[in-house]
This record gives sequence, C-alpha cells and structure tokens, in this order.
Amino acid sequence: MRARFFGPDASTARTTQRLRDELPAFRPVELDIRDRDGVLRVFREVGRDLEAVVHTAAQPSHDWAASDPHTDFSVNANGTLNLLEATREVQPSAPFVFTSTNKVYGDTPNFLPLEEHEERLEIPRDHEYYDGIPTTMSIDGSTHSLFGVSKAAADLLVQEYGRYFDMPTVAFRGGCLTGPNHAGTQLHGFLSYLMRCTITGQPYTVFGYDGKQVRDNIHSADLVAAFEAFAKAPRTAAVYNLGGGRACNCSMLEAIRMCEEIAGRKLDWTYSEQNRIGDHRWWISDLSAFERDHPDWSLRYSVEDILRQIHDANVEHWATA
Repeated sequence: MRARFFGPDASTARTTQRLRDELPAFRPVELDIRDRDGVLRVFREVGRDLEAVVHTAAQPSHDWAASDPHTDFSVNANGTLNLLEATREVQPSAPFVFTSTNKVYGDTPNFLPLEEHEERLEIPRDHEYYDGIPTTMSIDGSTHSLFGVSKAAADLLVQEYGRYFDMPTVAFRGGCLTGPNHAGTQLHGFLSYLMRCTITGQPYTVFGYDGKQVRDNIHSADLVAAFEAFAKAPRTAAVYNLGGGRACNCSMLEAIRMCEEIAGRKLDWTYSEQNRIGDHRWWISDLSAFERDHPDWSLRYSVEDILRQIHDANVEHWATA
C-alpha cells in the first residue's frame, strides 16, 4: 500500500522485482495484512517450517494518519493482530520481530531541557539521557499523533502475546530507519527524500524548530542484523529502543549540509514555522539494553555513510526520473 499512501514514487515495486531476480527462494505475495483469512492461509502454507516472522508492514506517517484514521489504525493495529494470531496458531515458538516506533512516547521528549547550538538542539552532557532515551520513558500523558497511537496499540499487542502466550516477541521502537533502498517521500523517509530533492532540484520544506531538530538514523543493514541477532537469541516480550544512537544522528540543518556536500549542489529549501503535531525536537535512542542482551551486535554505518550510499545507489535513477 506504500504507493497508495505516498504516490508512485514511494512504491517498493522496484526493490521487490530486484529481489525476485536475484534470490530464487524469494516469493513475494500480494496480500493486505488486514485480510485475516489471507494472512492465516499464507502462514498455514509454510506450516512448521516457519522459522521467524519479521513484521515491518505499516502505514508509517503521522501526517498521513490524520487524513484517514480508520485505514491507519486497521493496518497498524489490526494487521499486527492478524500476524500475531497466525504465528500463534501455526508456529508459536517462531521469533516474532516487530518494528515499532519512538512515536509511542508521544511528545514527552519535547519537554527535555535542550540547549540550542548553531546547527542543532542538544541535551546537556551531564543529563541522564545524554547517551540516549531508554524504554523507561513513559508513553502516557502526551500527544502521540494518531500514527503514534496505532503503533502503540500494535506495540502493546506484541508484548502481550509474548507474556500471555509465552511467545518470543520483540518490539523495536525505531528512530529513523533508512538506507540506499529507502523509497523516501515527503511524508516519510526524510534522509532519502532529502537527498532526492538535492539531486533533482525539487523544493524541500523544513517544518519547525528552526531545522535544528535531531533524529538518530539506523542503516537498514544494521537494523536487519539486529533482527537476526534477536532471532538467534530470542526473549519473551522484549522491548528495545533501536536507532542510530549517539554514533549516528543528525539535525535537519546538518543533514542538508551533508546532502549538499555529497551531491555537489545546493538544496532548494524553505522553512515553515509550523512543526508537525507530536513531532520530536530531539531523539537519540539508548541502545545499551539491546547491546547488553546481544553483545555481538553493533552499529557499522554513520549518517555520512548512509547518505553516500543513498546518493550512489539512486543518483542515476533520480536524475532521469
């Protein structure tokens, strides 16, 4: 549904076709995860051979969610329920990996005592969250956006199936998940879309916070490595914040500067005072809990690495699109 959410440029069809061409064992299935019977049918076809479930399907934009709350909630919450139930019926011992979001914390991070620097907002070095925000931050009493609420419902479902049915489940509360295959669009996938606009000359709008809002970014390869690490050593009802952490984060202004340096051209951007509802001023994930439980895993890519890969993998396609 990604093309329906964000338009044809955001379609993942190109990646699906590449996987089909390169991996003989890859079998794409055209299926809406809201189709309970269809999901169960696919799981039953696999049966006891099911080794793991990696659930990354979602409506991923909090701006889009407000335009169609029913679709957003039914995809994010009910779709997750369908996948959990199918897993429980067919192979409850299979690790269930779910990509949640840091938006489950709502706008609570916005009340942190941030300092304003030249290109970014930053938390004081002596603050307990300097190395990142942990999962102990409350998800209550805050403005989440409707997207944050639908993902929080799914997040809690994943935890509950772990505890109630003793299933190996994990909710990874992600920061910005990105990489060279990201089909970025204005409403989702800011590093990819930012580089695309820099390459093509398409105008870009920065929303609020003077462009100094900070996000941590994790390369898709580092993310998948975390999935694999959990599948090899699963736990019951695990929850982790997972993003780029202290090693891989940037502000909007810093990201624009890096895109311009890598692409060798200026970005045509404007500024809007109106920030997005529930948007974070500063987010860096505390990775220590996952690193402690899975010590063989570590981040390998920096923000600059990610942006260079996005540029090199897409520059020819975007320049002629």
